[in-house]
Amino acid sequence: MLKDKNFSDRFDSKGIYPCPVCRHGEINSMPLMETFACNFCQHIFTTNFDKQILQMADSQLPLSWRWNGKNWKGVQKEGAELGWGYAIAGLVFVLLPTSIIGLGAYLFPPLPDSRLYLLPYIWTGLTFLSHLICLIWLILEYYQFPVFLYIRALRRRIFASS
Repeated sequence: MLKDKNFSDRFDSKGIYPCPVCRHGEINSMPLMETFACNFCQHIFTTNFDKQILQMADSQLPLSWRWNGKNWKGVQKEGAELGWGYAIAGLVFVLLPTSIIGLGAYLFPPLPDSRLYLLPYIWTGLTFLSHLICLIWLILEYYQFPVFLYIRALRRRIFASS
């Protein structure tokens, strides 16, 4: 496990460090290149040893981390995180269609003795869930978080401990 390892206090090209993205793999320098790569999530990183900064090279976002001697701390750069405008647009994307469907079900309720009495309420819930899943998927794709590799690592950890 990564928690049992002692990492060097100073970030340099010869060390092996925990991956700041997946937190399961280890990053080390790639042979014949001036980059680092994770052995688990396969992300590639560029380095700045003077400032002790690691930056993800295979992402649209300038995601960066600073080595503090024990673990990675995120470095906030301009444009590196989603702003309030995106958060509001995400909430509108999830809540507006759900409220339109729910309002229709409230204003025009089905007859209580019909076979499909619960359909408008189920449809409202499915609208909320489908839009929420789309929003979560977009966020995960934007930050390029390896969901399936993370689930596989958790499954390995659970079955290895039992």
